[in-house]
Amino acid sequence: MKISDRALKAVGKPLARNEDLRLMTGKGRFTDDFSLPGQLWAAMVRSPYPHARINGINSSAALQIPQVLAVYSGADCEADGLREINHNPVPSTKYDLKLTGKDGGPVFIGTHPLLPTDRARYVGEAVAMVVAQTREAALTGAEAVMVDYEVLPFVAGTVEATQPGAPILWDGQADNILVDSRFGDQATTDAAFEKAAYIVSDVFHIGRVTGVPLEPRAALGHYDAQTGRYTLYAGSGGAVRQKHELAHVLCEDPKNVRVLSFDVGGNFGTRNRAYVEFGLVMWASRKLGRPVKFRADRSECFLTDYQGRDLVTEVSLAIDANGKFLAMRASNLSNVGARCVSLSPLSKGSGLITGSYDIPVATLRSRAVFSNTMPTQAYRSSGRPEVTFAIERLIDKAAKQLGIDRFDIRRRNLVTPAQMPYLNAVGSTYDSGEYETNMDKLLRLADWDGVPTRRADAKRRGKLLGAGFANYVESSIGTPKERADLIVAPDGIEVVIGTQPAGQGHETSFAQVTADLLGVPFERVKITLGDTDIVSAGGGTHSGRSMRHASAVIALGADDLVAKARLIAARIFKADEADVEFDDGIFKVAGTNITSDWFDLARRLQELQLPDFKDGLRIRRDNEMHTPVFPNGACMCEIEIDPDTGALEITRYATVDDVGRCINPLIVHGQTHGGIAQGVGQALWENCYIDPDSGQPQNGSFMDYGMPRFNNLPFFKTEISEVLSPTNPFGVKAGGEGGTTPAPAVMISAVEDALAPLGITGIEMPATPLKIWTAIQRARTSKASAGE
Repeated sequence: MKISDRALKAVGKPLARNEDLRLMTGKGRFTDDFSLPGQLWAAMVRSPYPHARINGINSSAALQIPQVLAVYSGADCEADGLREINHNPVPSTKYDLKLTGKDGGPVFIGTHPLLPTDRARYVGEAVAMVVAQTREAALTGAEAVMVDYEVLPFVAGTVEATQPGAPILWDGQADNILVDSRFGDQATTDAAFEKAAYIVSDVFHIGRVTGVPLEPRAALGHYDAQTGRYTLYAGSGGAVRQKHELAHVLCEDPKNVRVLSFDVGGNFGTRNRAYVEFGLVMWASRKLGRPVKFRADRSECFLTDYQGRDLVTEVSLAIDANGKFLAMRASNLSNVGARCVSLSPLSKGSGLITGSYDIPVATLRSRAVFSNTMPTQAYRSSGRPEVTFAIERLIDKAAKQLGIDRFDIRRRNLVTPAQMPYLNAVGSTYDSGEYETNMDKLLRLADWDGVPTRRADAKRRGKLLGAGFANYVESSIGTPKERADLIVAPDGIEVVIGTQPAGQGHETSFAQVTADLLGVPFERVKITLGDTDIVSAGGGTHSGRSMRHASAVIALGADDLVAKARLIAARIFKADEADVEFDDGIFKVAGTNITSDWFDLARRLQELQLPDFKDGLRIRRDNEMHTPVFPNGACMCEIEIDPDTGALEITRYATVDDVGRCINPLIVHGQTHGGIAQGVGQALWENCYIDPDSGQPQNGSFMDYGMPRFNNLPFFKTEISEVLSPTNPFGVKAGGEGGTTPAPAVMISAVEDALAPLGITGIEMPATPLKIWTAIQRARTSKASAGE
C-alpha cells in the first residue's frame, strides 16, 4: 500500500491529543501513583565524596531504628549473584560512526553494579540501601548507616581528566580515556589547510545540564513468590529494553520480568537507561517478601539523574579567498562521568560536525573520558546541539574575520538539493533537504529586514539589540527494530507498539496514521503501550525515532492486515479472494452488492468462529530499519540587553523546521516550543556546576539551577517545512528535537551581536546577566584606559 496512493484524512491535521483530558484531570498513571498492599520503602545511602574507597559499612545503628527492616550493601548484591547493569553504551547500528578505544581497540566500558563494593566514584553514588516500613523511617535509617570511607584524589573537569597525572577512576587502566577514534581523510585535509587563504579556529565547552523531568524518579518493585515473576513500575524511555536489562541484572529469564511504564512525566533522555534503584527494589522485594518502593526527592534527582552535554570541541575551518569552505578539523572530547552509560552523544555529534555545509574534506578525533562526576547520557538531540554550536559560531567568526555578510558566507557553502543524498566528509549521508529555502523562509518569518529599525529603537531606549541566526541539521537513527500488533474488534482497532511516550502524543499521532491506512475513523483507534506483558518487543523512544519507526511498521502491518481481512471476507462471503476489493475501510465483493467494514467483519468472524482464524482479525508485524534521516532547519532570535545590569530579554524567536511529513502539526509545534525552551535554557540559565576544589555539585534545588519559565520566553513563530524523506513509507524525519538543536548557537549569536559595538566576544554559556555585565564593565574599563 503506497502512502501516496491514499487520501490522507487524519494525517497532517492538528487534531487535539487523545491523552490530554486524562492527563489534565488527574487520571494519568505515573509511577508514584502506584502503591501495592504491604509495600515497604527504600532509601539510598549516598557518597558525600567524589572519590573514596569503601573500607566498610556499619548498619547496626540503622537496624536499631524502629520500622527499619534491612540494610543492603554491594557485598550483599555480590553474595546473591546480582550482575551489573548492561547499558550497551556503544552505538552499533549500521550507520553509527564506529567508536573505538586507543589504536582501534575495544572501548573500555567499566562496570555499573547496583551498589559498588570497591569505590564510590562520584558525589551521590548509592553505596547502600535501607528498607523500612515507611519512607520516613528509611530516610532516617539511611542517615544512621556509617560508611568507612578512605577519601581519594578526584578529577571533575573534562580536559583535566585527560591530563597526565590525573587521578584514574578504574584499576588496570593507564588513564581515564575510554574512546579515542579518528575519522576522515588526514592527507587531503592537511593539503586543503595548506592552500587555504584563511584559517579560522576556536575552542568551545558546551557545559553540563540535567533533564529535570517534572516527575521525580521513582520505582516500585514486586516479586511474586508463587509465580516466580518480578514486576517493576517505573517511568522509562522503553519498557521492553529495561525489562531485558533488569532480567540480566537479576539473572532471570526475561519472561519472568514485567515492566510497567505508563505515563512518564518527562524524559528528554534522562530516563532512557536503567537506574540502580530499579534493580534494587525488585531484588529487595524478593529478599523481604513484600513490594518495595523508592521515590527520589528533587535534590536527589539533581544529584543523581543522568546528565547531558559536557563536550569540549576544538574546531578549525580552512577557507579560500572567495569564502568557500575547503576543509575542517575537529577534536571532540566527551565527559561520560564515572560510569559509561551512553556514548550516543559523542557518536551522533561526530557524524554531524560539518553541519548544513558542503565541506569537502575533514578530520575528526572523537574521545571520551571518565571523571568523578555523575554519568552523562543522551539528552534531547543527543550530541547535535554541541556540534551545531561549534560550526555555527565558527562561521559567524569567519564572517567577521573575512568581512563577509554572515548570511552570504552561509549561502555560498550550504549543501544544495541537487547534492542529495549528500555524503558528508565524515561519512554521514543526508537524505533530503532544502537548506537555503529554509533560510529564505525564516528571514521572511522573522522579519529580518526590520532588524535595523528595531535596533535603532532599542538604542533610543538605552538597550543593546542583538539578532542571532543559526542553521542546523540533525540526525535520527535509534534502535532499528520495532514491532506492532494490529487487532480489530467489533468496537474498534487496537495498536500495540513498543515505543514509550513522555508527552509526545503517540496515542494521537499513531492513531492518525492507523486511521488513514485502514480507512477508519480516528476515534475508533486505541494505542496500547508500556506493559511488557502486552508489548512484546519494541525499541522505545529516543533519538527522534518513534514516529518514523511506528509509521513504517504500522504501514507494513496494515498491508498484512488487509491481506488477512480479504482472505477472511472471501471465506465469510463465499467468494474468491481475488474478487474481494478493499478501498478506504470497506471490503467489497466484485460484481455483487456485498460490502463490509472492518468492524462488521470482526463481528462476523467472532460469530462464525472460523477454525482457520482462531486468533481473530489481528496481525503482528516486525520491521528493521537502519537508514537514518536528517531533520534540518534554521532559526533566528532577537534579544535586548540592558547594559547597566546585564539583564537580557528575548523579544523575538522564529524557526523553520523540516520534519519530513508532519503527522500532526499541533503536536509538532508543541514539540518545537518545548525544544526551544530547553536549548535556550542551556544558553542562558542552566548549568550543572561542580566545585573544582571539592568535587561537590552546587545545584541541589531550583534555587541553584536556572530554568526557562513562561515569563522569560516570547511567543514563538514556528513554521513546518515538509521535504519528505525517501527512507520510509510516510517520508517522516523527526520533529521532537529540532527546536533544541540550534537554540544554544542562535542565542549566543544574538548575545555577541548585541555586544559587538563594545568589542565583546567569547561569552560562555550560560550567558547570565552577571557574565554579560562583567564583560561590559571590562570593555568599558579597557576603552577608558585606552583613552577612547
